[in-house]
Amino acid sequence: MADEPRNDDRVDRILAEWRRERPDLDTTPQAVIGRLHRLAMILDRAIDDEFARFGISQGEFDVLATLRRAGNPYRRSAGELAEHTMISTGGLTKRVDRLVARGLVQREGDASDGRRRHISLTPAGLELVERAVEGHTANEHRLISGLDGDAPHLAELLSRWLRALDVD
Repeated sequence: MADEPRNDDRVDRILAEWRRERPDLDTTPQAVIGRLHRLAMILDRAIDDEFARFGISQGEFDVLATLRRAGNPYRRSAGELAEHTMISTGGLTKRVDRLVARGLVQREGDASDGRRRHISLTPAGLELVERAVEGHTANEHRLISGLDGDAPHLAELLSRWLRALDVD
């Protein structure tokens, strides 16, 4: 039957129902956006599970990884940290507070400007982020393994779409 889904994809079933109920609607965007939404939920769960193995959240990893990417001495000003993470400044303060309390990062004053603060990895934070980034990278490889060689093409399509929506 034409209205039967092609496979066990939830989005296919939803689209088939809309074709049946509202054949006048072009649901082409739902085929893309619905799948991206489902993928985002699945990926978030898998990434959360991986970071839980290290006792951190995605947001905490984001802070630690941003400091690690800065290179030795693994520090950034609070403003730079906010600029290089995917976290709001309010959320960043809370995460940094938690990471300071756990001894993974430290706040330091700027010798040349007393108003400026730097956040840096502690040795324990560096050790943790090194292990976590290896686990995270392996997990991401596992998550995209079903794409075979299509991952670079998909990455380019998604990048083009983000640019078209004026999002960076």
